Amino acid sequence: PGDRRRARCGGWGLPRSSSVLAAVGLLCTALTTFICWGQLPTLPWASPAPQRPVGVLLWWEPFRGRGGYPKSPPNCSLRFNISGCLLLTDRAAYGEAQAVLFHHRDLVKELHDWPPPWVARERTDKALPVFDNHKGAVTLPGKALVGSRPPGQRWVWMNFESPSHTPGLRGLAKDLFNWTLSYRTDSDVFVPYGFLYHRSDPSEQPSGLGPQLARKRGLVAWVVSNWNEHQARVRYYHQLSRRVSVDVFGRAGPGRPVPAIGLLHTVARYKFYLAFENSQHVDYITEKLWKNAFLAGAVPVVLGPDRANYERFVPRGAFIHVDDFPNAASLAAYLLFLDRNVAVYRRYFRWRRSFAVHITSFWDEQWCRTCQAVQTSGDQPKSIHK
Repeated sequence: PGDRRRARCGGWGLPRSSSVLAAVGLLCTALTTFICWGQLPTLPWASPAPQRPVGVLLWWEPFRGRGGYPKSPPNCSLRFNISGCLLLTDRAAYGEAQAVLFHHRDLVKELHDWPPPWVARERTDKALPVFDNHKGAVTLPGKALVGSRPPGQRWVWMNFESPSHTPGLRGLAKDLFNWTLSYRTDSDVFVPYGFLYHRSDPSEQPSGLGPQLARKRGLVAWVVSNWNEHQARVRYYHQLSRRVSVDVFGRAGPGRPVPAIGLLHTVARYKFYLAFENSQHVDYITEKLWKNAFLAGAVPVVLGPDRANYERFVPRGAFIHVDDFPNAASLAAYLLFLDRNVAVYRRYFRWRRSFAVHITSFWDEQWCRTCQAVQTSGDQPKSIHK
């Protein structure tokens, strides 16, 4: 995996007259896009998978380091309709596992805790360092060097943070892992933070065409826990909040605590939600869109990858992108327009006629999806080059 940071578009400082003209033009364009949106792509696990038995070992429990998994592994068949999975936590089964999951945040904390060198019957491969000294990172002592894998075994690098918030990423040793699991669509095991799926039953959530407007008392809400004045999302918030009221909730910055009714019920009281990512990278679209906005019934205003990237996952008329406007003043004017025009506002919920929201279950779903990926893959694992 590599850093594919995208520079944010400029244009926020246009003269006011230019902004108004641009906003009018964008408004006309936007109104024509709400009705027409293409078919969403089929997710890689949509078709039934072969049911050959596959063992997947979780080397560390994510975010808790060493120790046994505190609960029983999930039943992949019952939870995700994936049969033939043997989910392992006992490291004694290392040699029999077809795949081993390594969570990156625990990887950088547990440099001493790696599988023992695997000695083949006729030869011993050269050990691989976990971190490459040429990158200025740490190289493990001799006794902790990573040996060759059992034949055909996948070492799966698992990470759900963006490259900007993944310490030690550039220093990972070349060819240490031969599979990746992440939110990136080009991962060997692609597991997004959420996705839309066609509702087969009208009673499935979300029901109706949208939330009840009578419940909405505020205009724009934002829930943020990590406040950094240098982030693009914070800079944009400062510009937007000068022109339209934004209620901020969270543990940092100007936020106030989320009310006792909970995050979703709080956001449901607002017409719009700022689904602003902490950094801008390809496919990095988190629960801020899927859960905080879609499940809560607020229209998401997104800041993340470009619009085309979002449209790979959701209908183009289901969200508002900051890049659609030359500056925050134009976006604020559009939000105020939608606040006054209920019929146009409701168009942002047309997707709910056909789709429901799936929120990824961490970390059970990643475990089961790895099993499914091994079942459907060929016998030639690939190496990941940065």
